[in-house]
Amino acid sequence: MPDDPHRPLSTAAAEAFVAKTCFKTGPPARVGVELEWLLHDPDDLAAPVRATRLDGLLSEADVHGALSTEPGGQLELSSQPHRTLACCLSTTAADLATMRAAAATAGVRLTGLGLDPVRPPVRQVHTPRYTAMERFYDGDGPDGRMMMCSTAAVQVCLDAGTEGAGPDGHATRWHALHALIPVLVGAFANSPLRLGRPSGWRSTRQAVWGGIDPTRTSRPVEDTDPREGWARHALEARVLAVRSDGEHWDVPAGLTFRDWLSGAGPRPPTEEDLAYHLTTLFPPVRPHGFYELRVIDAQPAGDWATVTTVVTALLEDHTAREAALEAVEPVRHIGPVAARDGLADAELGKAAERCFEAALGGADRLGVPPAERDRVDRFAERYVSLGRCPADDVLDAWHAGRPLVPAHDPRPDHEEAVPCC
Repeated sequence: MPDDPHRPLSTAAAEAFVAKTCFKTGPPARVGVELEWLLHDPDDLAAPVRATRLDGLLSEADVHGALSTEPGGQLELSSQPHRTLACCLSTTAADLATMRAAAATAGVRLTGLGLDPVRPPVRQVHTPRYTAMERFYDGDGPDGRMMMCSTAAVQVCLDAGTEGAGPDGHATRWHALHALIPVLVGAFANSPLRLGRPSGWRSTRQAVWGGIDPTRTSRPVEDTDPREGWARHALEARVLAVRSDGEHWDVPAGLTFRDWLSGAGPRPPTEEDLAYHLTTLFPPVRPHGFYELRVIDAQPAGDWATVTTVVTALLEDHTAREAALEAVEPVRHIGPVAARDGLADAELGKAAERCFEAALGGADRLGVPPAERDRVDRFAERYVSLGRCPADDVLDAWHAGRPLVPAHDPRPDHEEAVPCC
């Protein structure tokens, strides 16, 4: 592997770089969460809202995590990595309270839906990266712009794990997260509307992601070593942009990174180019030192904490994980069904009930505060035990002509302060 990130790469060096960079191993100890929010006018979901309305207020906000703006103006809060789940939940909730106060001052609402239910996609961030991304996706159809500008998610981040086999091994944890995806997608589906009408999917966000370049959004071939599989997958992915000093980061159509390594492209690729290429890949579980689970729709109010608790408990608590993996075995390959039907699919619904039961036990063993455990229990009673998901509430409101987003959501971001690490 070259020491100089500007020196041209060989294929072998590229594969070694991907393996080293994306899979940093050690005893799993940390948890983080990335929360994306759509910005709306409190009284009119169809009204355009510029993210710049929050610039001055958020720059002065005292938050522990990092704030950023997605291409369509979605606001993202990325927490720091925390040593305990309780600390992650408490600190992130405090940051969100600060953000909501700033947004209210600006007359803006943070909306937790996986896809904007009404507005067409309009890009607000005009950087060379997003200009290149928009041009790249426009060549494949309309879903790329919708993904960039109109989607929002809850992304849970957990350590990759240790070398070797065993319950904490990075390969074991990698395969476990992928196996849980259908239940997590179905249980938390929350984007049934597109451009003002039902789309036929409980998670239209997942349908949108499924409609764009599969070389960067699909998972590597199953039953392979994660490092080898991901390195192969990353090099076979199409190059989204070749960076330059100018505003236009043009790339030859259809160029894969492996093609680039073999001599195609405008110049030889470097380690820096490969590192950047990895940031343009969006698989269901993205490895970049840790594992980032990317498949779950944004949630109303405090249910981002339910997502974070359930995912963390099912991966970190070995007893909960074993029970969940047994439950999901019959449904682990029905991802599209989960996104379309949510927990209305009977087999998926049964698996979800067992997973939430396991997650509640795991949360107890991880020392999650009672208020957060109760939040998970209420979510299970309101949705999972009834074969429903948050998208069903949105559909009920749409059919009844009620507001799609309640003026006052009864589920706050946080209910009681907990000691933090």
